[in-house]
Amino acid sequence: MCHDHDSRPPAPPRTGEVADRGTLTLTAADGTEFSAAFAMPAAEPRVGVVILPDIRGLHPYYVALADRFAEAGLAAVAFDYFGRTAGLCGAEGTRPDDFDWQSHIPRTTAEGIDADVAAAIAHLRERTRADLPVITVGFCFGGSHSWRISGGQLDVAGCAGFYGRPAMVGDAAASAHLPTVMLIAGADAATPVEDQMKLAETMRAAGADVDAVVYDGAPHSFFDRAFGEWAEACQDAWEHVLALADRVAA
Repeated sequence: MCHDHDSRPPAPPRTGEVADRGTLTLTAADGTEFSAAFAMPAAEPRVGVVILPDIRGLHPYYVALADRFAEAGLAAVAFDYFGRTAGLCGAEGTRPDDFDWQSHIPRTTAEGIDADVAAAIAHLRERTRADLPVITVGFCFGGSHSWRISGGQLDVAGCAGFYGRPAMVGDAAASAHLPTVMLIAGADAATPVEDQMKLAETMRAAGADVDAVVYDGAPHSFFDRAFGEWAEACQDAWEHVLALADRVAA
């Protein structure tokens, strides 16, 4: 499991007012309706972010993370993966802790995820402006797909991922061309650091500017406000993601 049910993201190093937040339903180009959460900063955003959650889909952690990004000045959308196989989230707007993600994750596809990301990007631009640069930020399953997007054709300006799996990036690594941030837990039992560094080298060879950071001793899912011993790593991770956003800002 990527996070405890009650886990929440740490605060960003820069904070401001959040003007609007909520949950909503988006529609992908193939007609699929899926659940999402958004948060908008009070100041005009120069960058948007699409958040790709872990295997649980739209968990409250990612609704809170959209808020955190808005506090940092980015327009944010976090979305759920399972509109095609499980329908919309319930009345709470998020997936419950007992959601059977195990039966739905194998039914996701890169094409479906990309269609949902594209719809989230369109929503951000409808709320802000048509030329808003957008980055993706993912976690575990979502981190893998965020790195994969660096080798795809979606209209994004950069990609960041926490504790992803290189095997899920696949052949897209050889086509990577976007600025990419890899935030690597040094004690991640799911994926050896060596495998992730090899992925970084493959992506660099393809032309991507890759910022790969290893947090020695940090466990999978260290990006959690409850993990006081990793507070410094959390702040540093924020700095790398926000540096990516500042780099692509228009």
